[in-house]
Amino acid sequence: MNYKMVGRFMSLVIITEAVFMVPAWIISLIHGEATSITAFATTIIGSILVGLLMFMLCRRAEMRFYAREGLVSAGLGWAIMSLVGCMPFFISGEIPAFIDAYFETVSGFTTTGASILTNVEAMSYGMLYWRSFTHWLGGMGVMVFLLAVIPASGKGNGFTMHLLRAESPGPNVGKLVPRMRQTATILYTLYVALTILCFVFLLFGGMSPFEAICTAYGTAGTGGFGIKNDSMAGYSVYIQNVCTVFMILFGVNFTCYYMLLLGKVKDVLKDEELKLYLGLIFASVVLISINTRSMFHSLGETVQQVFFQVATIITTTGFATTDFDLWPTFSKAILIILMFCGASAGSTGGGFKCGRILLLFKNLHRNLQKTLNPQKVLVVRNNGQVVSEKVLDNLNTYLIAYVMITIVSFLVICLDGKSLTTTMTSVIACFNNIGPGLDGVGPTCNYHDFSILSKIILIFDMLAGRLEIFPIMILLSKNTWKKLG
Repeated sequence: MNYKMVGRFMSLVIITEAVFMVPAWIISLIHGEATSITAFATTIIGSILVGLLMFMLCRRAEMRFYAREGLVSAGLGWAIMSLVGCMPFFISGEIPAFIDAYFETVSGFTTTGASILTNVEAMSYGMLYWRSFTHWLGGMGVMVFLLAVIPASGKGNGFTMHLLRAESPGPNVGKLVPRMRQTATILYTLYVALTILCFVFLLFGGMSPFEAICTAYGTAGTGGFGIKNDSMAGYSVYIQNVCTVFMILFGVNFTCYYMLLLGKVKDVLKDEELKLYLGLIFASVVLISINTRSMFHSLGETVQQVFFQVATIITTTGFATTDFDLWPTFSKAILIILMFCGASAGSTGGGFKCGRILLLFKNLHRNLQKTLNPQKVLVVRNNGQVVSEKVLDNLNTYLIAYVMITIVSFLVICLDGKSLTTTMTSVIACFNNIGPGLDGVGPTCNYHDFSILSKIILIFDMLAGRLEIFPIMILLSKNTWKKLG
C-alpha cells in the first residue's frame, strides 16, 4: 500500500472540504448566528491546518497509484470527509450527540437523506445551507471534483482512472473522452449547468434564493434533505413539478447528456438503460395512480402526487409531498421495488441501478439459452456492444455482496425491537441511499430513536451503497494494508 500517496490525497480532500464550508460560514455571518460562526471557523481553520500538515508529511510520496490505492482513497476519503463535515453540527451543539452528527453528515454526503432531526426548521441558516450542500457535493462525488481541478502527475497515470472507477456508480466506468480528467470536467460541468437551471426554475416558482439553492442542491444530488419539517408538501404544485422533472433528469446517466451535446440524439433514444428507467417510471405511475385514485380529489392531483413520489423513490432522492405510508399495500410494494431498482448508472441516484438490472436479466436469458444449446457460443450485448465476461463476473460478485450486507444489517437492526417493516425498510432505504422508508421510518418519521449500534450499521450501509460496496469492504480487508513489494 502506498500510504504516503493516499495520505497526500486525503490532505487534498480535507482542504477542499474546508474551502467549501466558507459560504456556509458567510451565511452564518450575514444572519448573525454566533454559535454557527464559531463552529464553522473552528472547523475550517482546523481542517486547513491538518490538511497542510498531512500534505507536507506526504509531499515526497512515490507516484504509484493502482486499483488498491484508488479504492482505499475513495472509501477512506468519504469516511474522513463525513468526519470533518459533521464537526460544525457537533461543535455548535445543533446536533449534540456525535454519532447523530456523523449519521446526518454521512446521510448528506451519500445523498441518502435519512435524518435524525425532529425539527429541521430550528436549525440556523448556515447549518441548513451546509446540510443541503453536502448532498450536492456528494451527488457527483468529491473525488470526481478533485479529478476535474487537480492535474495528475506524469508517473501517476493510473491515478484518475482508479479514483473515478472507485467512486462512480454503475457496472463499469466508461470514458466520455480519452483523458479521464477531461471526463471528470465534463461530468461536473453538466452537473453545475443542470443545478443552475433547476435553481432558476425554482426561483420562478416564488422560492426565496436561499430556499431555491438548498432545494436545488437536494434535487441535483438526489439527496432529499429539505429545509421544512414537511419536506416539499407545503410548496406549490409548480415547485413540486419542477422538482419531479429535475429529479428524473438527475437520475439519467450523464453520458446521455454528453451524447446530446454531440448531436447523437438517435444513440440516446436507443439507450436500453434509459428505456428501462423511463419505462419503470411510467408503469409505476399508471399502476399506483389506479390503485390510489380514491385517496385524492381529482385524477390530475392523483397523477401529480404519484408522479412526484415515484420520481423521488426511483431516483433515491427522498423528498415527500404526501404520506405514502398510508397508501394501499399494492402501491407500497411497487415503491419498495423501486427502492431496490434505483436510477441509472452514471447518475447522481443510488440503488442497485437500472443498468445492473438490465445486465442481470440479459445474463439470465443467455444462461437459459446456453442450457438449451450447450455448444452454441452466446454473448450478452448492451446497446449493441458485447459485454465482457469480467463485467458480468463483477456484477455477480456485487449481487452476492449486496444481498449479504442487506441480510446482516437487517438481523443486527432487528435487535432494536422495532417492527419488521420499519427494520427492513430502514436498511433498504439507507443501503440504497433513499432516506425515508415505511412505518417507523416513513416520510413523516425519522431515524432519531434507533440505537447507537443500529446507527453505526446504517452509516456503514449508506457509505457502502454510495460507493458501490467494494471501496468500503476493501477498507476492512487485512490484505489491503500490506505494503507493496
